[in-house]
Amino acid sequence: MEKINASSEDYFFLLGFSNWPHLEVVLFVIVLIFYFMTLTGNLFIIILSYLDSHLHTPMYFFLSNLSFLDLCYSTSFIPQLLFNLWGPEKTISYTGCMIQLYFSLALGTTECVLLVVMSYDRYAAVCRPLHYTVLMHPRFCHLLAVACWVSGFTNSALHSLFTFWVPLCGHRQVDHFLCEVPALLRLSCVDTRANELTLMVMSSIFVLIPLILILSSYGAIARAVLKMQSTTGLQKVFGTCGAHLMVVSLFFIPAMCIYLQPPSGNSQDQGKFIALFYTVVTPSLNPLIYTLRNKDVRGAVKRLVG
Repeated sequence: MEKINASSEDYFFLLGFSNWPHLEVVLFVIVLIFYFMTLTGNLFIIILSYLDSHLHTPMYFFLSNLSFLDLCYSTSFIPQLLFNLWGPEKTISYTGCMIQLYFSLALGTTECVLLVVMSYDRYAAVCRPLHYTVLMHPRFCHLLAVACWVSGFTNSALHSLFTFWVPLCGHRQVDHFLCEVPALLRLSCVDTRANELTLMVMSSIFVLIPLILILSSYGAIARAVLKMQSTTGLQKVFGTCGAHLMVVSLFFIPAMCIYLQPPSGNSQDQGKFIALFYTVVTPSLNPLIYTLRNKDVRGAVKRLVG
């Protein structure tokens, strides 16, 4: 096929789930419900953490960052997904695709780094309680949060430039429901092994290394917890750290299935449903996981209401 350069007037066709037209209506309802849960749950955490002075701690500061991150992440592509699921039009402009790719990748990478920072906060609280206020000074917490956001947007800028410099073939049919690097590379008419290698290396840096650091932090926490004599302390530690580990599992396992496998490792359809889970379901579950059976949050709600 003849190579052509994309321009701002070109459109991409997001095929998404068009192979199952009857499933699209069901998916529209499901995605809409989870998006509503994402908006309400994460806004609830942000507002509650801001209004209640008892929640002005490093843990809830980073949790508010995570909630804001999930809000932005979901909003970067779910409205477009709902529009494509509802009607026959499944197009997205070249500029819109570029913006969606950049922000979804930037916010996803930021979340990987932010989860590491949250695990370090729990490590400092459990393993270094006497030095916790010094280690997690408010100014240092703000610097950590800024570092998370800067690293995510810098990594996304690298991938976005490399992806959109690749010459595309004449067709614009993206076999996915969002503009994602692996799906866009399949439209290229040239050898993309360098892009795939770059994606694999950067994914290892921002997925595998954070996962190793998180597991190392919780290994140290587990050793410290086993030495505790207080039953109340054990329950509080397990409640907080268990919620964080559940969020880590829901985010990292699907991400590894998508980005750390060779292009032929998964079928396209399987990859779409895995991506649908960690992009739509996971952000809506995070507020429930962190607030369910959380005494601090229940106490904050009672103070706010009463």
